[in-house]
Amino acid sequence: MRAHYFQHVPFEGLGSIQDWLETAGYTVTATRFFEPWTLPALEEIDFLVVMGGPMSVNDTDQFDWLVAEKQFIHDAVMAGKAVLGICLGAQLIASALGARVYPNPVKEIGWFPIQGIASPDSSGFRFPPAAEVFHWHGETFDLPAGAELLASSAACANQAFQRGNTVIGLQFHLETTPASARSIVTHCRDELQSARYVQSETEILAAPPGKYQAINTLMGEVLAFLTGKTG
Repeated sequence: MRAHYFQHVPFEGLGSIQDWLETAGYTVTATRFFEPWTLPALEEIDFLVVMGGPMSVNDTDQFDWLVAEKQFIHDAVMAGKAVLGICLGAQLIASALGARVYPNPVKEIGWFPIQGIASPDSSGFRFPPAAEVFHWHGETFDLPAGAELLASSAACANQAFQRGNTVIGLQFHLETTPASARSIVTHCRDELQSARYVQSETEILAAPPGKYQAINTLMGEVLAFLTGKTG
């Protein structure tokens, strides 16, 4: 089994997903678009994970690889591959499936709650009615055709979606570890401008270990749902 991930910047890696995939028996490979890159053969991968990044899915003039990446994501979804998108990754899935991606009215950065939305389909993934998770985003997306909304928040209506039983997009970060939180703060602290849904560096990094453990556990549940495996 092979899990392949798309990484857009050096400071947004797999986080807790890495250990989960290895424990579940996956060989893990990557395309890193900030280095010389190639795309894998679609038929050779079983699971695609699309990570976050500070760019927009609409920045194709600046990052021409976005065109090839979105086409690959589209093809993976159409082929029935398991696909998970996180933050920019969720926006890329939405865009690849024809939905609009655009600035959210407010930025949402730090630890804020989401509200799970029960799917009318009993086979859908279920988030808890409330969970505090880690956010770092300024854009949002319309739901792709055929997708169901899984979670929302006060700052951003479309926080998570599911398409069939093989595709999930998360606007928020469940893979975050203390190390990856410090990394994104270090590289993106210029975005920490005082606002209602933007926490300070001190607030973000003061999160106790239990917060990370809770979101990483929830990420494991998402991964198990998509792959049918346990990490």
